[in-house]
Amino acid sequence: MNILITGGAGFIGSNFILYMLKKYPASTAGKPDYKIINLDLLTYAGNLENLEEVEDNPNYKFVKGNITDEKLVTEIIKDNKIDLIVNFAAESHVDRSILGPDAFINTNILGTYNLLKCAKNSGDIRFHHISTDEVFGSLGPDDPGFDEMTSYSPRSPYSASKAASDHLVSSFFHTYGLPTTISNCSNNYGPYHFPEKVIPLFITNLLENKKIPLYGDGMNVRDWLYVEDHCRAIDLIIHRGKIGETYCIGGNCEKTNKELTYAILELMGKGEEMIEFVKDRAGHDRRYAIDFSKIKNELGWKPEVSFEDGLKMTIEWYKNNESWWKKIKSGEYQKYYKENYEKR
Repeated sequence: MNILITGGAGFIGSNFILYMLKKYPASTAGKPDYKIINLDLLTYAGNLENLEEVEDNPNYKFVKGNITDEKLVTEIIKDNKIDLIVNFAAESHVDRSILGPDAFINTNILGTYNLLKCAKNSGDIRFHHISTDEVFGSLGPDDPGFDEMTSYSPRSPYSASKAASDHLVSSFFHTYGLPTTISNCSNNYGPYHFPEKVIPLFITNLLENKKIPLYGDGMNVRDWLYVEDHCRAIDLIIHRGKIGETYCIGGNCEKTNKELTYAILELMGKGEEMIEFVKDRAGHDRRYAIDFSKIKNELGWKPEVSFEDGLKMTIEWYKNNESWWKKIKSGEYQKYYKENYEKR
């Protein structure tokens, strides 16, 4: 199977590529031979260092480019005989979407549309779209978790752009018969997470003995999902998911931001004096939670990594990979990329 992964140099995309190449090595008898083409523009969150361990793998190839480029995407599909597109490519940070929504509209909406169009025009290629629980809006304290029947109610330019992309994917299935699936996941965490997001930001700040910023009263609730559990779910959906369906993927792990903060402080041996309360941001949804009954009942998936274990593994990864995150936080990654990858 030849798979086009878009946004594969980002956090979840790179973890998925590593997961797939490890699970389906070319030499494994009785398992399908996977070839992965990674298309990524390498914007600020794309990092080829995430994939150094597979860059010489004969079943992996990187292409730098934009998912809005119809000619490029069509050529990749044709030249590599692509059987499946998995779309991770997205602008994904709420704060950035508030300050500069143009990139979110361009990548998340127009980029997804272009991929769908290319898939349709290239022989109705199977298409899986990675989305977020943020498209559903905000839950009250006693509301049941989001599921596949929850109405969309996005609250930020980021979540609105992802909602629009979901609707485009669904429309290509219903209108043109394109074989699509969608997954909406809760908050991921784990290795290679860009250090502007809350868990890696808090961990790396504490490793540098800096304070950690906690929005508002700290009582916003998120459902946390270890990234490898998410990768397993996507693997199941692309192999066994029902065409035209959406699957919600959650971690069964609701934590207030304050609970998350204190858990990180405790595991890192720091006190509450390291907390700096900051003004809440605009469009900050109060609570997210996912009911993943459908994927559990239909595909047998459930999260396997507990929050405590996942958080311990994540902290250890950042402790052991200081050069990775320090390069990013200092702005040195762009220099590293130019010297090591730009001319390839």
